[in-house]
Amino acid sequence: MARGHRVENVPELPLVVDGMNGLATTKALLTSLEQFGCGDDLSKVRKSRKIRAGHGKYRNSKYVMRKGPLIVHGDDEGAVKRAARNLPGVDTCSVTRLNILQLAPGGHLGRFLVFTKAAFKSLNTVFGTHRADSQQKKGYHLNRTVMACTDLSRIINSDQVQAKLRGVRQNVRAHNKTKANPLKSKALMLRLNPYATKQRELIAKREADRHAKKAAAIKAKRAKAGKLAKNKRTALYHDLQGGMAAAFKAAEDVIAEEEKQGNYVPGDTDEEEGDDA
Repeated sequence: MARGHRVENVPELPLVVDGMNGLATTKALLTSLEQFGCGDDLSKVRKSRKIRAGHGKYRNSKYVMRKGPLIVHGDDEGAVKRAARNLPGVDTCSVTRLNILQLAPGGHLGRFLVFTKAAFKSLNTVFGTHRADSQQKKGYHLNRTVMACTDLSRIINSDQVQAKLRGVRQNVRAHNKTKANPLKSKALMLRLNPYATKQRELIAKREADRHAKKAAAIKAKRAKAGKLAKNKRTALYHDLQGGMAAAFKAAEDVIAEEEKQGNYVPGDTDEEEGDDA
C-alpha cells in the first residue's frame, strides 16, 4: 500500500491462487483477479496511462503507466503467461527466474505479488529453507538472524559498550588565526582604542540629543504659535512679491507710454542727461 498498490480488498498477502493454469483466456484471468480483490489495482493502472513528458515520447516510448500486480507462475504454466499478456500493468515471471527489477521496480520494495499454487510450492525448492539448502541454487541457503537482541539503542547505550568507547574529543583553539575587523569587533576595537566605549556612548548621546531637538522643532512648528508665525512670514513674502510685481508693472507702463509717444530712446535716461550736464 505504501508503494501505491490498491490491496484493501485482497483477502490475504501473499495472494496464492489455485487453478490459474486453467485460465487460458485474458477475460477469464481478469475475472479471476477481480474476484480476489485485484480489480482496484488494475483500475488504478488503467487510469494512470498518460503521455511521457520530454523528448522520450519520440523514442518509441510515448506512454507511461504505473505498475500493477506481478503474477509468479511455474515453468509448466505457460497458459497464465499468455493470458496476462494483454492486461495493462500486469507482469508475469517464472518462479525460477525472479529478478529484482520486477520485484522492486525503481528500487522501491513492496510489489503486489500473485502466486500460483505450483509456484508457491516451488519456493522451497528454488530458495531452500532454514533446515535445507536450495536444490536449484548450488551453495545457497536462506540467511538467519544472528542477533538475540535487535534493540540497537539499548545495545549502544549499555554500560558494557559505553565503557569501551573513548571520550568525546573537543577541539581547543590555541590561538586566533582569523584577523577580525576592529570596525565590526567591539572586543578588538577596545584593545586598540581603550576610549572606544566612551566614544560610542558620546556618539549615542549626541544622536539622542539631535533627535530630541529635531522632535522639539517639529513640535514647535506644528503648534499654534508656530503656525501663526508661518502665516505671518507667508503674508510678508506675498506682500513683497506683490510690491515688486506692481513696481515692475508701473515701469513697463511708463516705457510703453513713451514708446507710444515716440519719446523713448533705449539707454537715454535722466541720469545720463545729468552726467552730460
